[in-house]
Amino acid sequence: MKETFKRYAMNEENSKWNNAIKREKQLYQRDNDIRSAFERDYTRVIHSNAYRRLKHKTQVFFSPENDHICTRIEHVIHVESISQTIAKALELNTDLTKAIAAAHDMGHSPFGHQGESVLTQIARTDIGESFWHEKNGLEFVDKIELLEDNFKNKQNLNLTYAVRDGIISHCGEIDENKLKPREEYINLQEYNKPNQYASYTWEACVVKIADKISYLGRDIEDAITLGILDEHLEELHELLKNYHSSKVINNTVIINHLVYDLCNNSNPEKGLCFSEETFNLIKEIKKFNYKNIYLSDRLKPSAQYFKFVLNQIYQTLKKTFDGKESLKRINNMKKFYPKLCDGFEEWLSNYWNLQRKDTSKNDIVFHIENEKEYYKAILYYIAGMTDNYAIQIYNEIIGF
Repeated sequence: MKETFKRYAMNEENSKWNNAIKREKQLYQRDNDIRSAFERDYTRVIHSNAYRRLKHKTQVFFSPENDHICTRIEHVIHVESISQTIAKALELNTDLTKAIAAAHDMGHSPFGHQGESVLTQIARTDIGESFWHEKNGLEFVDKIELLEDNFKNKQNLNLTYAVRDGIISHCGEIDENKLKPREEYINLQEYNKPNQYASYTWEACVVKIADKISYLGRDIEDAITLGILDEHLEELHELLKNYHSSKVINNTVIINHLVYDLCNNSNPEKGLCFSEETFNLIKEIKKFNYKNIYLSDRLKPSAQYFKFVLNQIYQTLKKTFDGKESLKRINNMKKFYPKLCDGFEEWLSNYWNLQRKDTSKNDIVFHIENEKEYYKAILYYIAGMTDNYAIQIYNEIIGF
C-alpha cells in the first residue's frame, strides 16, 4: 500500500474537527465518561429502537425461512466491518466510520427498497416531497428517536455533525469512482435528493463505498443459497473469472478482492478509488444483480404485496385526520383497529403539540391540526415499522 490518509483523519489536528464534532444541542455530561465523541454516537445509535428494529427489516429477500439469509441488521454489521477494515488500513478515524456505518440505514422503511418506493409515491402525492431513506435516517436521529438521559428525560440522539452527514450522504446506488469529501460545512437540511453533495469527511466516503462492497457479494451469495441463480451460475462464473483466478464464488472472495483493490489504489490526491479493471467489475456485478436478482420474477409478487400492505396502513391512518379533532377520531377507530390506533397515538404523543404527560420530552415535531404535518407523521410512523409489525397491522385492518 502507498500513501495513507493519516493526516486527513478526522481528529483534533484536522481543520474540520470543530465542525465535525458539533451537535445541534449539548449532550448531558458525565465526569467519568471515557468515550470519544464518535464512540458516544456509536453507543447512542446501537441503544436506539430504530437500530434494534433493523433485525426484522428486509435487506433484499422478504421473510426467508433460511435463518442465514441477510437481513437489514446483518447488512449494517457487514458495512461496519468492511469500513473498519478500510479505515484502519488507510489510517483514518475508525471510531467515526463505526458510528456512521451503524447508523447509516436507520431510515429504511419495512420491506427494503421496494417499501421505500411505495412510501416515496405516497409522499409525493400527499405532501409534495420525496421519501428517501438517507434523508429519513437523518430525520430519525434528529427528531424521532428518543433515549432517556441520566435524569430520565427523553432526548433525541443528537449525534455529531460528522455522523449525521455520513447518514444522509451515504447513497451507494451510484456509479462513480474516485470519491473525495467536500470542504463546505453546510446545513444538512439543504439536501433535496440522494447524492446531492459529497460527504464531509474521508470516513463518510469510506462508509459509502463499504455499503456498496457489502451488498454486491452478499446478495449473490444469498441468491445462490435460495436457488434464484441456478440458471445463471455459468454466466456468473464467466463474469468473475475475467477479473480474478479464484474458482470459488462467495462473499468472502468478492469482498477481499474489492477491499484490497480499493486500499491499494486510493490516495489523498486521487481520492478513494478502485483500479479501472475492478471498477468495471463492480459495474458488471451490479448489472448482473439487477437483471437476475432484484428484477427477477421471484421478487415481483412480494413487491405487489408490500404495496397493498403499506398503502392500506397509510390510507387507514389518513382517515383519522380531522384537524383539531384528530385525536377524537383516532379514539373512535380503536374499536375496529385497536393495535394500530393505540400504537399510533402513543407514538404520536411524543411529538405532537397537545398536552404531554412528560414535559421533558423532545421538541414538538408535528402540529396535528396541520394536514401536511399529520400525513408526514404517518409516513414517519410507517417507516419505523418492522416487516412483521406492518403485516400484523395490515391483517388487523383487513380482518374482522
